[in-house]
Amino acid sequence: MHTSIYKYEDLKETVVKLLSSAGLEAKAAQVVSEILVEADLMGHTTHGINLMPAYVNELVSGGMRAQESLEIIQDSGSAVVWDGKYMSGIYLTYLAIQEALERSKELPVVTYSIRRAHHIGCLAAYMPMIVAQGRLGILAASDPSAQMVAPFGSKTPVYSPNPIAAGIPSGPHGPIIVDISTSVTAGGVVNRHRENGTPLPGKWLLDADGNPTDDPNATAGGRSGSMMPLGGLDAGYKGYALGVIIEALTSGLGGYGRRDKPDNWGTSVYLQIFNPEAFSGLAALEAEMDWLSEACRTAEPRPGYEEVRVPGDRALARKKQQLETGVEVTDAIMNKIRDLCVSAGIKTPKPKDE
Repeated sequence: MHTSIYKYEDLKETVVKLLSSAGLEAKAAQVVSEILVEADLMGHTTHGINLMPAYVNELVSGGMRAQESLEIIQDSGSAVVWDGKYMSGIYLTYLAIQEALERSKELPVVTYSIRRAHHIGCLAAYMPMIVAQGRLGILAASDPSAQMVAPFGSKTPVYSPNPIAAGIPSGPHGPIIVDISTSVTAGGVVNRHRENGTPLPGKWLLDADGNPTDDPNATAGGRSGSMMPLGGLDAGYKGYALGVIIEALTSGLGGYGRRDKPDNWGTSVYLQIFNPEAFSGLAALEAEMDWLSEACRTAEPRPGYEEVRVPGDRALARKKQQLETGVEVTDAIMNKIRDLCVSAGIKTPKPKDE
C-alpha cells in the first residue's frame, strides 16, 4: 500500500476548510481537525482523516448538526448530563473535557454523560490533553443505533464495539494511553479490509450461521453476520461483560439508548476525570505507574517478540516521529480527500517532497 508524507499543518488546514465548506461552525471545525489529524499522528488511521467523507456527508444531509445546540439535562457540579442533539461528537467531547478539567480543580472526580452526540472519532486522541493537565481520564462510547457485536454464545448482533480509553500520567517515561474495543476488532478495521479486498488477520467475525470467519464481507450490506466480543470463542464472555458495562456507563447513565430505537448515526459518551491530588497526589500516581511501566518494558520477551511495550508506547512514538518528519497518509485515503477538495473547490494538500 503506497503512502506519501504530508505536512501536519497542511492536513489540519485542509480538514478545517472541508468541514467549514460543509457548514460546520469554525470553532468546531478547528477542534474536529485537531482530533482527526491527532489520530493519524498516533497511527489510528481508520479514525483519522479517513472519516472525512462520512463526516462531510453527514453535515450535508443533516445527520450531523452544523450548529451548536447542546442542552444541559442535569448538572450537579460533579455529574453532568448533556443532550448533544447530534452535534459533532468530537466537538462535544472536547467541550466536556475542557469543562471537566476546569471543574476538577475544585472537585476530586468529574463525570460527564452525553446522549445523542454524533461520532466522536478516535478515543485515544483525546488522552494527551487530559494527562497534560496532570489528570487521569476515562472515556467510553457506544452507538445505540448500531447492532454489530453478538453477545457471547449468540450469532445475533445486538450492540456496538463499545470502545474505552484511558489516559494515565506516568512520570518521565511518558503517559500510559489505552484505547481498546470490547469486541475482537473495530468496525473501521473491518471496513478497511473490505475496501482493500483482503481477509481479516484472524477469524474475528461470525457469519450468518454463527461460524467464525475472516471474511470482512460477513457483516456487509444486508448480511446478518456479527463481530465477536473481545476474547473470541474462548474468553468472549469477558468482552461481552465489558461491553455491557460500557452500555450502562454510556447509554444507561445518559438516559438514552437502544430501547429508544434511534436511527441516526451517533454516540452515547461517558467521560470521567480524576484529580490525583484529591487522592494520594499526582507524584504518587506517577511514581507507581512509572515503576509498573518500566517493570513491564524490562520484562523478558517471549519467543517471537523483541520487546514489551506499555499501552500507548507505539502511538506516542509514532506521533513524535510524524510531528518531526510529516504525517504518513495512504494513497487510498488521500484520494478520498482529493475528491472532497475538488467538489468543494479547495486546493488539495501536496506531499512534502513535491
